Parts: sequence; structure tokens; C-alpha cells
Amino acid sequence: MGKKDNSQPHLNTYERNSMKAMVLHEPGKPFELEDRAIPRAENNEAVAKVLACGSGLTIQHTVAGRIQSNFPIVIGHEITAEITEIGLGVDNLKVGDPVTAFYYLTCGDCKWCRINRETLCDSQGQVGRHIDGGYAEYIKLPARNFIKLPKNLDYIKNPAEIGVITDAIATPYKVIRHAQILPMENVAIIGAGGGLGVHMVMVTLWAGAIVTAVDISSDKLKKCDELGAHFLINPNEVNLYESLMDSSNGKGMDVIVDYACTSSTIESGIQSLGKGGRFLPMAGTSSATFEFNPKEMLKDERKIMGSRYCTKQDVIDSLELVARGEVWPIVTEKYSLEDADKVHDRLEKGLVTGRAAIVI
Repeated sequence: MGKKDNSQPHLNTYERNSMKAMVLHEPGKPFELEDRAIPRAENNEAVAKVLACGSGLTIQHTVAGRIQSNFPIVIGHEITAEITEIGLGVDNLKVGDPVTAFYYLTCGDCKWCRINRETLCDSQGQVGRHIDGGYAEYIKLPARNFIKLPKNLDYIKNPAEIGVITDAIATPYKVIRHAQILPMENVAIIGAGGGLGVHMVMVTLWAGAIVTAVDISSDKLKKCDELGAHFLINPNEVNLYESLMDSSNGKGMDVIVDYACTSSTIESGIQSLGKGGRFLPMAGTSSATFEFNPKEMLKDERKIMGSRYCTKQDVIDSLELVARGEVWPIVTEKYSLEDADKVHDRLEKGLVTGRAAIVI
């Protein structure tokens, strides 16, 4: 058989020329619902119809102005969508394909892209911060950013849950791999009831570790208990360091994943590491300063490790984990596109357990 001819784009016929989009014109201001032209795919690009888009703390940082973005912007990257148009040069997608998206925009050619560490790409950007994202009826991305969904994922029935896999499951999955978490290791998760924290609990249990969930919310700790966390700690009620040592039988934690990253949680966490312990500060907007003892770090070979998002392969692996029924993302709140301000108000106040999503 001859090679497929991709010299012409494969276009879908749109029923209308415009779409609804929630646009953020500047940080700290309400979203504006706008009618915009449906984007058209250019070379090496594709357009998809968005079914749902996750709403997490990462994009709330854009809304609040804690991270730099290109305004005006359509935020959101945790999408479930269907391809509606492909541009010239695209041979990995076809119209009708169910897809999600990889958050980072990368060059694909630098050292970091070549060794499966795309989050360190020398010329990276991000979907929903540097180009328009998923808070709209349609999204246009470089074709390589779209990832096909496994056939046995029911994305029509569960669009919100499928969309958040790309962050809520894939980021913790990357932490498991990056920190080399092993079965029966003692792992503490600080901020365990948040959108990433609760899924970190889930995925760490899947990896066979002994999990200590740390949170200041009793309701969120209850959710961690329901997931199967072995120990629960509220640092507003007990001494964090002493409690972490108790839950590790005095040996110290093998791994601590800190989504809060206050000075006190970092210092208590590093202090409570055992031999060969790894500490991962995961709050990307925290500027907390802290003290540690270099002598203790050296003696016990402890590590402080960064872990940014995940690789495209981590997303693919996470989709397969869910498709096989080994884990399932937790979406506790669903909203319409017009209610974006409501969900982001709740995110800012820390009221969402697990994940929220916009269903379009």
C-alpha cells in the first residue's frame, strides 16, 4: 500500500462560525464570556471541540496573578475533547479522535525533550498561560500536544474525570517515578486534601507505600481516610515533626511530598526524613525560606528534589492506569462555562476537595 497523502488538511464542517469562550483580561478580575471566531488549524496544528476542562490550583494562580501569563487569555489545559480539524503536516490525528492535551509547549529538539524531561525544555510555554486553553468550546494546539485517549475510557460519560487525569493523576505519577517511591516506604503528603494532594494519596497507595496524610482540614483528612491513608495528621492539633516520626516508628520518613511549602512544613518535613529520605517541595508559587542542617543531610544522604509537572509519557501512562481501572480521579464539583468565577472563588479559598471541572 502507498503512503497516505497528507498534502491537504482534513477539515470538518462547522455548524457555526463562532464559539463561546471565558476570557481573562487581567488577573484579579472576573472572567468575561465572549463570542469568538472558532480557531482554524494551520500547519502542524489541530483544533478540537472541548467537552470538559479541569479547574485546579495551577490555573487559579494565573487568575490571581501569582504567575506570569499573556493577557487576555483563555485559561485551562486539563481537557477532554474531540478533534474537529487538522492542518497540513499532521499525520498523528484524524477528525473525530477523542483526545486530551499535554500542558507544556516544547521544542521537541533540545536535550531535555530528547531524554523525556520535557518540563525542562529550553524554550517552553504552557497551554492556558501563553496560548489560549480549554475554557472555550474549541481549542487550537500544536498537533503534538494532543494525546489520544485509550479506547476503553468512556470520555462521553465522564468528560470531567478524563480531563483531569492529565494533571491530577499524571503529576503524582511522575513524583512516584522521580522520587523512586518503593512499596512499603513511609511517605508523608502535606496538603493531602487539595486537588493534587488527594490524588497523590491515591497514587502513592497504588504504588504500595505506607501513606501519612497531613492537612489542616478535618473534612479533607476524612477523604484521605476514605481513600485508605494509613495515618492522618492535623498539624493545627499536634506537633508535625513528632507525629511524622511516630507514624514512621521513629525511623523517619522515606519521602515527604509538600504541597503547602510553608517555612514550618518544610523545616519539620526535612527534619523528619530518615536515612536516604527525599523531600519534594511541590508548591510552585511558594517563596518560603527555611533552615536545614547540612551535616544531617550529608550524614543520612537526604535529598531535596524538585519535580515539575510530568512528561508526555507520564500522561499516557496515567491514562492507561485509569483505563485499566487501577485508579480513578476525584472530581467533586462540576460547573458550566458561565460559572467559572464561582469555581475559582472556591479554589482560592481552598474549599474544593479533589478536583473541580468546567463541563461544556
